[in-house]
Amino acid sequence: MSKGTLYGLGVGPGDPELLTLKAVRILKEADVIAVPDKGSGEKTALHIVEAYIQGKPLLPCATPMVRDQQVLDTAHHRIADSICALLEEGKTVAFITLGDPTVYSTYMYVHRRVLERGYEAVLVPGVPSFCAVAARLGQSLCEQSERLMIVPASHKDIGDWLDADANLVFMKAGREIGALREALRSRGLLEKASLVANCGMEGEQVFPRFADMPEDTGYFSVVLVKKGAKA
Repeated sequence: MSKGTLYGLGVGPGDPELLTLKAVRILKEADVIAVPDKGSGEKTALHIVEAYIQGKPLLPCATPMVRDQQVLDTAHHRIADSICALLEEGKTVAFITLGDPTVYSTYMYVHRRVLERGYEAVLVPGVPSFCAVAARLGQSLCEQSERLMIVPASHKDIGDWLDADANLVFMKAGREIGALREALRSRGLLEKASLVANCGMEGEQVFPRFADMPEDTGYFSVVLVKKGAKA
């Protein structure tokens, strides 16, 4: 019996209409859907694809939101164990992940482990959240010779990024929103910043002026800072 294939499937930022045709096809063909579970009870990626996976078995994949590397390594090994057992049975597994699997995605840690064990694993791109955010704001990310930098807002020190000659995207900024706002203000960049929270999801919030946003916008918040000539 031939072994199955794992697909790391980007499902976009939230709007089901932003699923690619390839993603929809693989979801319909897959035997099992692997679903990341951060323990909060919120399964955003699953809600995006639910119309295409009715009746399919789900594989919950515990992905704790911690920074302890040993805990994370253990979780990723366990997920890989569960997936490889299905692949050994010849099953096709689609691991759904928000946005694109190559951009700050937990899936990549599983992807590498599955490949190392000799199984086939394929990346399927999705619409990244920052592209959807720029479209929602009606802005470009970069034009002509402008550069673009993608930064995790949780980075221990964002000061060096703020000084870069580039437009900036701060991803998953919800927990750091207060500190980020103060850092932008200190560099005179607050008026160049915009924010979209929960882009394409229920409860979407759009702030063309970051300075106008409330104190708490939630985890799925993306901040765009246009420093270039086209800002």
